[in-house]
Amino acid sequence: MLEPPADITPAKMRNYAMGLLTGRDYSRAELATKLNKRFDQQDALDEVLQRLADEGLQSDTRFAEAFVRSRIIRGHGLTRIRQDIRQKGIAEELVAQTLDAADVDWMVLAREVAQRKFGQRLASDQRETAKRMRFLQYRGFNYDQIKYALAETSDESSEDW
Repeated sequence: MLEPPADITPAKMRNYAMGLLTGRDYSRAELATKLNKRFDQQDALDEVLQRLADEGLQSDTRFAEAFVRSRIIRGHGLTRIRQDIRQKGIAEELVAQTLDAADVDWMVLAREVAQRKFGQRLASDQRETAKRMRFLQYRGFNYDQIKYALAETSDESSEDW
């Protein structure tokens, strides 16, 4: 049976982690998972992660802000963003703070997403309306936001006639 190399040091773990962090921000939990797969020294792992956080090289706050900003730009709703960021290991309190600081009008965002996807044309039938609703629901918008987005699209379209 193969033994892990004995020359694994905290310095090597730190260098690997810093290499990962040069590409993009990672949450502490994501970074821990990646380091754990590569190195099998749990006691040194916590020390390395804490040192990176203390030096400001890894920050869950910075990660959460960037994550939320990127998801809003992609057109994701509040529900989807919350679900996705929780999977990254971010604390619920930090998620709430970050989303509050984002200052987004979710109704307007839902309408913009609907218009980008479906344009100004009305849904031809109930089936098409349901399809649009499912799309927006998958994107993470709640029923009121979806209703607003689809009503706005319909109202604007009927004014063009």
